Amino acid sequence: MSPQFDLTIYAASTWVIPLLLAITLHEAAHGYVAHLFGDDTAWRLGRVSFNPLVHVDPMGTVLLPALLLLFHAPFLFGYAKPVPVDFRRLRNPRRDMIWVAAAGPAMNLTLATAAALLVHAVVFLPAGAGQWALSNLVNAINVNVILAVFNMIPLPPLDGGRVAVGILPNALAAPLGALEPYGMLIVLGVFFLLPSLEAQLGVSVDLFSQVVTRPADAIIQLILRLTGLG
Repeated sequence: MSPQFDLTIYAASTWVIPLLLAITLHEAAHGYVAHLFGDDTAWRLGRVSFNPLVHVDPMGTVLLPALLLLFHAPFLFGYAKPVPVDFRRLRNPRRDMIWVAAAGPAMNLTLATAAALLVHAVVFLPAGAGQWALSNLVNAINVNVILAVFNMIPLPPLDGGRVAVGILPNALAAPLGALEPYGMLIVLGVFFLLPSLEAQLGVSVDLFSQVVTRPADAIIQLILRLTGLG
């Protein structure tokens, strides 16, 4: 095997666990909070689970991260199958939808903080294992914070969009909620297709950096300071 292949496999091994945990627990958190507030749809379907296999989406969990890793993207990203939530079954649909939606990003920020705390334990591991564990933990911090910030963009079906629909007055919530079927297409267009068009026109407006990367960096620095790493 070539050294380049070995390095790729090693890099992949330090991303797989953080990414799987981030998206698995993100989705499980949605289902668990929905169950607490009266909707047992995800619970009955076995989606409130730590088993990543029940949450895997072939495109978002496997193909997309693999392509980003293969092409040495500056960040790794992925998503799982959305946990089914029947908001009509919640005891107070408008209010409880906010808590269900916020549970996923909250779980990711909790995981990022836990990973930062675990960095302090790396010194107790043998050198080789310690370096591998440190890479996993650093990647866990980055993946979870980016996933949390991305999901809090106020556009449904992203979590931030559902939080916004629950908070805004009906006059604003209704048209925002109506965008849900097109939300992901809008996000993909703005963050991935628009930059390509801008490059053709000689214009550079890095919206992903402005909306996701910079806020994520600020949150990461805060977590590092709070956990004694900054």
